[in-house]
Amino acid sequence: MFLFFVVLFFVSSVGCKRKREKEAGNDLQHIQETGILRVVIDFNSTNYFVYRGRPMGYQYELIQSLCNDLEVKAEITVSNDMTETFEGLKSGQFDLIAKNLTVTRARSLEVDFTEPLKQTRQVIVQRKPSKNTPDSLFLKSTTGLAGKKVHVQKNTSYYRRLTHLSNEIGYPIEIVKDSVNGVEQLVAMVSRGEIDYTVCDENVAILNQSYYPNIDVSLKISFPQNIAWAVRKGSGEWREYLNRWITKFEKTEKYRQIYYRYFVSPRTSGRFNSEYHSISGGKISEFDPVVKKLAVKYGWDWRLISSVMYHESRFNPEAESWGGAYGLMQLMPNTAEALGVNDIYDPQQNIEGGILLLNWLDKQLITSISDSTERIKFVLAAYNIGLGHVQDAQRLAEKYGKNSHVWENNVDYYLRYKSSEKYFEDPVVRWGYCRGEEAFNFVDRVIGNYEHYRNLIPQ
Repeated sequence: MFLFFVVLFFVSSVGCKRKREKEAGNDLQHIQETGILRVVIDFNSTNYFVYRGRPMGYQYELIQSLCNDLEVKAEITVSNDMTETFEGLKSGQFDLIAKNLTVTRARSLEVDFTEPLKQTRQVIVQRKPSKNTPDSLFLKSTTGLAGKKVHVQKNTSYYRRLTHLSNEIGYPIEIVKDSVNGVEQLVAMVSRGEIDYTVCDENVAILNQSYYPNIDVSLKISFPQNIAWAVRKGSGEWREYLNRWITKFEKTEKYRQIYYRYFVSPRTSGRFNSEYHSISGGKISEFDPVVKKLAVKYGWDWRLISSVMYHESRFNPEAESWGGAYGLMQLMPNTAEALGVNDIYDPQQNIEGGILLLNWLDKQLITSISDSTERIKFVLAAYNIGLGHVQDAQRLAEKYGKNSHVWENNVDYYLRYKSSEKYFEDPVVRWGYCRGEEAFNFVDRVIGNYEHYRNLIPQ
């Protein structure tokens, strides 16, 4: 039953997205007023992925830095479909396309580009000559593309470049537009021998060469081209803000670290080849099989349980907190005993105990918070800091004219500031002082990570 509430929560939140004003000029104001930046990113080993339970990626980290500057939160949508991406921007579903977009004249008629984030060239991705790849398949010059079949992601600049190149060499190139696979999936298909050629930006191609040593990316088919983000046409104030931020941020040490982490560091290949990478391995942690089994048994989304576990223990079954909590789900000994946990360090018992605690909290709160959209947040807060403190915050919210059934900007405020004498000594408070800021952050981070897992990890 709880799984239904979780799914309903996220489906309803997507379905109830605000309709944007038709005027593009107020985009920046709208973002600041709502506190939400709606951004579309593609899912690949460079831009956005999960590794060992942590969301990562070049574009992801840039967006987080931008949101810190704006003092807003990012609402990330994943799409490798370029048509969907551009239509979503134009319709107002997204505020920003944060992808490696090649700046072209045709695209400039549809969207406004920011200042370039970097420059790159387009290259042919092919297999190196080997026993399984005869020399006749290996291209040494662009003229060799004549009559060859090249697969590219649909509605990308790669298709247009190949079209122009076909005219330049005076012989047709068979261009296959792939509407299913993204750039990196096509690179992987070349490596596996499923297709012979694709096109990729040079920096991404060089990175993928560290994953697939049998590919060659030396054949360049374009001059250097600008790579940028895109905003809606006519969104001048928003574009100007982004341009100022990009120009300033690119000069910082933080940007240099981000770029190094994803395009230069030798650790990238080891990360990609890990079973805990959302693309190559698809696992969140070594405890996925146990979590999945127990989540089905008790009606939870296993990815939400994994998010709780990540923030409680970083998947360390021997974790101990300063407050005396133990194991993957950080159970207190008395609580563990009451839940039937005999060995608090046993992963399966600890995980099951944590889920039983979440179920119990859900039952305690279902009467006062019938809306499942909100109850998830209250349950997580109570898991972290105790049900009594959450109910204190509800009573404070009611006393001060706020909605005691709504978390954001209502109950969460009073829990955060329950460390203040004004509130913990209030007559309606029964459980006294608490450091509510920790519980507030816990809810925010668990829900945030869960959304990333839902974006990138299959159910």
